[in-house]
Amino acid sequence: MRADSKTEAAVIEVVNRYAEAFASRDVDATLAFLAPDPDVTFIGTGGDEKRIGLAEIRSLLERDFAQFDDASVEISSPAVSAAGSAAWVVADLTLRAKTRGREIYLQARFTVVLERRGDEWFIVQGHASLPAAGQEEGEAFPA
Repeated sequence: MRADSKTEAAVIEVVNRYAEAFASRDVDATLAFLAPDPDVTFIGTGGDEKRIGLAEIRSLLERDFAQFDDASVEISSPAVSAAGSAAWVVADLTLRAKTRGREIYLQARFTVVLERRGDEWFIVQGHASLPAAGQEEGEAFPA
């Protein structure tokens, strides 16, 4: 169900502020957007990047932040849906960062599930993915 304009604006603001905190490599600010629940989950693009709970996510953020400088994260084309106190976002994510002496540019897909608690929205699940390498347009599987 498409979110109403108030919900959409609030949710997009949270997602954008989360992206800004991530780009600034601020662990505590990034974690502040996540629900303080034992099952809060984030799945990143690496094979080992599935983390459940704030302690595991903190560890992943600390590792990631140690590996890049001068990052920017742009969220674009967000589609926000909602039902009751839950909302979910599907968006494109562009990450630019300097790592190991080189500039990288990643075009990813980003999905986020949020829950409204009182007047605030918290991320309860996030997932970033990269399109499969070697998979040509119009093909169902990588070559």
